[in-house]
Amino acid sequence: MDFSDTPTEADFRRRAREWIDANAPSHLDAELLKASFGHSGVTSEDPILASKAWQKKKSEGGFACLQWPKEYGGAGLGPIERVIWNQEEGIYIALSRLFNIGHGMCGPTMIAWANEDHKRRLLPPLASGEQIWCQLFSEPTAGSDLAGLRTKAERAPDGTGDWIVNGQKVWTSGAHYADYGLLLTRTDSTVAKHKGLTMFFVDMRSAGIEVRPIKQVSGKSDFNEVYFTDVRIPDTQRLGAVGQGWEVSLTTLMNERLSIGSGMPTGFPELFSYCMSAQLDGRPAIDNPMVRARLANFATRANGLKYTAMRSITALSKGQLPGPENSIGKLVAGTTMQELAMFALDLQGPTGLVTDADETVSDGRFQAMLMRSPGTRIEGGTDEILRNIIAERVLGLPSEIRVDKSIPFCEIPTSGRRS
Repeated sequence: MDFSDTPTEADFRRRAREWIDANAPSHLDAELLKASFGHSGVTSEDPILASKAWQKKKSEGGFACLQWPKEYGGAGLGPIERVIWNQEEGIYIALSRLFNIGHGMCGPTMIAWANEDHKRRLLPPLASGEQIWCQLFSEPTAGSDLAGLRTKAERAPDGTGDWIVNGQKVWTSGAHYADYGLLLTRTDSTVAKHKGLTMFFVDMRSAGIEVRPIKQVSGKSDFNEVYFTDVRIPDTQRLGAVGQGWEVSLTTLMNERLSIGSGMPTGFPELFSYCMSAQLDGRPAIDNPMVRARLANFATRANGLKYTAMRSITALSKGQLPGPENSIGKLVAGTTMQELAMFALDLQGPTGLVTDADETVSDGRFQAMLMRSPGTRIEGGTDEILRNIIAERVLGLPSEIRVDKSIPFCEIPTSGRRS
């Protein structure tokens, strides 16, 4: 594969670089340089407002959601322009992460399944950063088995055709500041679990929705529990046919694993920079052969992730949909980030126990990375789920035995009872 820019790509890179140099919020540079995975690092002003302002400016400049059609707020360009933009955006990409779910997962699902009126009304504000979306999939009783969800959507008894939703979601990133969300529900428990699901989009300000932030080990509250109590959703907000929710959700999940896996940082550049300056036994850590061996291992993984992502980008450029191979990037990146952070703290010695960014070395970046990494390995599919996907759908190995695959959902026993 030739990774050099074509003349058209080189021209886009030049225009992107010039625009970023002229419009980026450079007053935030010092803070953005300290960004850790999942957090922009901005503390001098409201980080959400700072992210929205940057996204709005990108939209006004024609650099928002590059692959989306122009009528939906995008730029009507291809996947390679998106890659080039991500390369050139540099530290300011930390301000764009607030929109990863909306732009990388919810937006593509809406483009594929929503009606034209909803797409033209809802997608431009999402592209411009005016609105934020979340993904309401995971549930406490389902674990890694998304098809085992129990949040129910039933037809309203008043004959309007609306739906009444009751249930609970968990680990919903950004629900506490989201305007809309994609909601996967169970509408029929008398059929196999994958067959009785239906997808909706929902206004997060709807009556009956309660969002409870979850306190994480890092002290942050990025994830949430979301409760639905008699939430009314118009049938016009249904995506796909009744019972087609699993198929719709696969659009979201494939884009999720592409979005996460192709862009998830591992922390390797930061670790390498730290090893160049840190002292170990009176000498630079980089001089230690054991440190160099570990760095070589991490470098191999980082480069493998880079070129695996490029393979996905090539498929997109040919008009193909994101496939199961994108699970590789997320699986490897998540485990690498955790191992890398642990190695960095080992090098830091006693100071690695300090989590205060004002007192510890490297501004607490590796401490924050380690505390965030367990969530990283769960969100977007656990390691175990991803390994199954890779084994069965990429390598073609025999499927795992699933005894409940064709049993009506209401007949699957759970905790000694049926539902």
